[in-house]
Amino acid sequence: MEKSKEQNANITFQKWIAAVGIVLFVGKIVAWKLTNSDSVFSDAMESIVNVISAFMGLYALYLAAKPRDENHPYGHGKVEFVTSAIEGSLICIAGIMIIYEGCNSLITGKVISKVDWGIWIVAATAIANYVLGYISIQKGKRQNSVVLISSGKHLQSDTFTTLGVVISLILVYFTKIVWIDSVVALIFGVYIITVGYKIVRHSLSGIMDEADPKMLGNLATFLNSNRKPEWIDIHNMKIQQFGSRLHIDAHITLPWYFELRTAHEEMEQVIKLIAGNTDRSVEFNFHMDDCKPISCAICQIKNCPVRQYQFVKKVEWIGNNIAQPDKHTVENT
Repeated sequence: MEKSKEQNANITFQKWIAAVGIVLFVGKIVAWKLTNSDSVFSDAMESIVNVISAFMGLYALYLAAKPRDENHPYGHGKVEFVTSAIEGSLICIAGIMIIYEGCNSLITGKVISKVDWGIWIVAATAIANYVLGYISIQKGKRQNSVVLISSGKHLQSDTFTTLGVVISLILVYFTKIVWIDSVVALIFGVYIITVGYKIVRHSLSGIMDEADPKMLGNLATFLNSNRKPEWIDIHNMKIQQFGSRLHIDAHITLPWYFELRTAHEEMEQVIKLIAGNTDRSVEFNFHMDDCKPISCAICQIKNCPVRQYQFVKKVEWIGNNIAQPDKHTVENT
């Protein structure tokens, strides 16, 4: 199976992120050499993380685009969560570096020179980073790519750090108070550590197949509003994410007297309904259950020829109960 156009486009865009990252890193090194500013130096070191993360993201997109094989029956999409977690960790490390450099500057008090040159160069890198980060996040959301989204957030977090450096340089330029440079760097160091932590937390939830209540709730609401009486019950539903792809497991309870072909057609209707409501690639693993006498109380089929008990109430499918492992009854809804 060849890579899709979207996957090829993602890989090409990630190459641009890596190339621009190298250019911006060189620009910050030049600014540091001109100014001898510790905050500019720490910002340049943070850009090294950008470059490393960009190439890691490129490799992740390449692997995620590979088709499933004998050793990877669910594909390679999980690698996006792994590289995203590493990227978030690198962001946290960069934040610690910035805090360290800021504290060191407060203690030693280095002399800064050619501040005006530093302001213009660093400001230009901030604008470039923000624009590229914004495009990356929007593209990642459209393609459901964790790598592009985390790369975009990384670039934008670097933008705010860089703006902090620019602000400190401007204040130092006009006030000649050098320690302002270090204090601003400390503030933004804490900020990017927070951003890094959030990226790591999101990545770990994907690696550990943590349930996404919002996604499950939205799917339950959609099914509830489009259900048929013959779909007596849906339960034990799980959603796993593999990069931009999804894998959905579920049990559907159907009338026991349905012929196998009829039951399978009903199950396929549910699958097609879900697949037609998302732009993501989805793999389904549905299991058909036959109804039991305990299902009569929640079964909405009118004039059921084999009903043993009266209908009591309709079970409203929501995120919580659609995921429960057991069949729904009047007692456990």
